[in-house]
Formats: sequence, structure tokens, C-alpha cells
Amino acid sequence: MSEGPVVVGTDGSAGAARAVLWAAQEAALRHQPLHIVCAVDLDLAQRLSAETTRRVREAAQSLAAEAAAAASDRAPDLTVTTEVGREPVADSLIWAASAVPHAGDATVTIVVGSRGTGGFSALLLGSVGLTVAEQATCPVAVVRGTERPSSGVIVVGVRDEGDLEAVRFAGETARRRKATLRLLSAWTYIQYVGSMVPMADAVRGAVEAKAAASTRVLGSVKAEFPDLKVTEEVVRVPSPAGALVAASLDADLVVVGARRPAHHVGRSLGRVTHAVLQHAHCPVAVVPRG
Repeated sequence: MSEGPVVVGTDGSAGAARAVLWAAQEAALRHQPLHIVCAVDLDLAQRLSAETTRRVREAAQSLAAEAAAAASDRAPDLTVTTEVGREPVADSLIWAASAVPHAGDATVTIVVGSRGTGGFSALLLGSVGLTVAEQATCPVAVVRGTERPSSGVIVVGVRDEGDLEAVRFAGETARRRKATLRLLSAWTYIQYVGSMVPMADAVRGAVEAKAAASTRVLGSVKAEFPDLKVTEEVVRVPSPAGALVAASLDADLVVVGARRPAHHVGRSLGRVTHAVLQHAHCPVAVVPRG
């Protein structure tokens, strides 16, 4: 995975400010530019007077400029550009990620805060953050939790080989940050109430399948990142999402694959991914599954 520029949304909120600083650090570590977007929904602007629209756009430009100054303070050698998006926030961020200049095979990453102001460009996880994570075809990082000293650990959830792109993203992040990569394969099974059928063979088969898939992914990541320290855990838990949330307490980043169920009502991310996005104690990156 060739990593490209970083696109981050801002709305002037404390959550967005932290997202900008996180994105600036990430872009600097990649030696790639940072592009900051502050969106103004034209559907809203068209219902306002010309003078009010002008003031809204000027306010957005000011917020973007303030974010750019903060990013430059965090990473002085970083190339920073800004734009005022003309679409709803999620659409503006996704469009910017597709339009920002980058090498053909490079992967752009979108960064959002976990909470916004609730104003004209709110970055609430329940709305914009989730929409971007659901719809983007590139990695999306949601900056959750509070800023704290680095733990030196990147956690990635592994279910099967479909998560290999997520593991590669996590591996690149760990390599840049000189961190340990922790592969966490958490599984559960349903016990049918009242069934007298022994579960031992089914459980044994589930454990063996999970372990085999995790081992294959582990082999791939070790071959691709030979100098990276990698640990592997295969655990049975009541909730895989709960295991990843617990792991986030001691991680700098949790990486999960974007599992999009074929049939869903009300959401287009899998339950585990959705729960981790809502409850993790550190930033979460969602990477499209292969």
C-alpha cells in the first residue's frame, strides 16, 4: 500500500482541532501534504441572503486558516492546503480525497473528529463521521479519546484474509511510528439454549479456523514488514467489539476492516466496526476490505 496525502475536516470544534493535529502528524510521518476542508453546504447557503452567505464562507475560510496554522505549528515542514467545501460535509471530504493531487497508486486517508460543533459543518460521529466511514473507498481515521502519551502499540482486528489491507495499513502506521503491531483475532460462538448437541467439535473447529486465518495473515505481514515487531492473539470472548475496545485503552490506533453487510437496515458497516467507532478510547482507522 503506497500511502498518499491526508485530508482532514474542520469546523472549529475541539474535536476537529484534535483531528487536525493528529492528521498533521500523520501527514508529516508520511512525508505527504495535508489538505484541510471546511464545508459550507450550498443547499443551506442558497436559503440565506447574499450577505449572510458571504459571511458564512468567510467564517469557513477563517476556520480553515486557523486549522492550517495549528497544523504548521505541529509540523513546521508540512505542506498544508485548504479549501471551503461547497457540498455537505461528508460529500466534501470524500470529493476532496478523490481530487487532492497524489500518485496514481497512492492511498489518500480521510481524518475526522469524533464530535463537532453541531453547526453548519458539524463533524458528529453519529452523522458525518459515520457517513464518511460508511461511504469512502479509502481509509478513514476517526480521532477519538483524549490526547495522551504514546503507548507504542498499533492494534488491528483480524477475522480472515479479507482484512489483509487493514493489516497492511496498520503495519505501515506501526513502521512509521516505530511501534509494535498487535494482531487481535477475537471470536465468539452462539450456544443454542436447550440444545443437547455437544459443542466441543464445533468450538474446536472454530478455534482452528481462526488460528489458521490469523497465522496466514501474520505470515504475510512479517514477510512485508520484516523489521516490524508483531504480536498475535487469538481469543474467544463474549464480544469481539468489546475486545477491540478494551485493547484501545493501551493503543495509539485501532485499525478495523470496513465490513459492509450485503443486507442491512439503517447502517452499512458491520456491527463490530460500528461499535468500535462508537466506543474506542483511541483513534480508529477503518480500511476497506479486500
